[in-house]
Amino acid sequence: MIVDRLNAVARRVPTWAVYVAYALPAPVLVYMGATGGLGVEPIKALERELGEIALQLLVIGLCITPLRRYLGMNLLKFRRAFGLLAFFYVTLHLLVWLVLDVQIPAQIWADIVKRPYVTIGMAAFVLMIPLALTSTNRAVRRLGSGWRRLHKLTYVVAVLGAVHFIWLTKGFQIEPLAYLGVILGLLALRLRPARGNHAA
Repeated sequence: MIVDRLNAVARRVPTWAVYVAYALPAPVLVYMGATGGLGVEPIKALERELGEIALQLLVIGLCITPLRRYLGMNLLKFRRAFGLLAFFYVTLHLLVWLVLDVQIPAQIWADIVKRPYVTIGMAAFVLMIPLALTSTNRAVRRLGSGWRRLHKLTYVVAVLGAVHFIWLTKGFQIEPLAYLGVILGLLALRLRPARGNHAA
């Protein structure tokens, strides 16, 4: 069976390989931005690429439970990696905006207050901080059932990230709307357990 083969392959893939594979685009993008490989507005392009990778990683993380619940694919051991990698890319996205784009502290606060897409993006980042800080085995043990409830904030973060992308994009574009549609669809799949499985 194809699913069994995929599960067998997943069991053989070490988690560190996921970290390495998904961390590699970051230095590549920074290099491209520094050498003119990201077009005439390299800072804006770098911000967008880093933010979009973060959103993709959030989507991948949201896929893990439905894949297990409905198709029997078990990728749970990678869920923490995708979450931490998403936080890593969101942090880089924010740092590029703070250090290379805006630069002026007073303007940073003004943008957070006055620009809705910045407000939403910052809210998503703040919500990700406790998720990243509690993504350890020790935190899971100490928080018990509270850990699962806390990490449902991932759903809110993903929706905020998609809305941030929609408002950030100039004009009507399908791609940001597609991200939001996929995220809402993945969240809808959590409303009804399939065949007695109750994965979180």
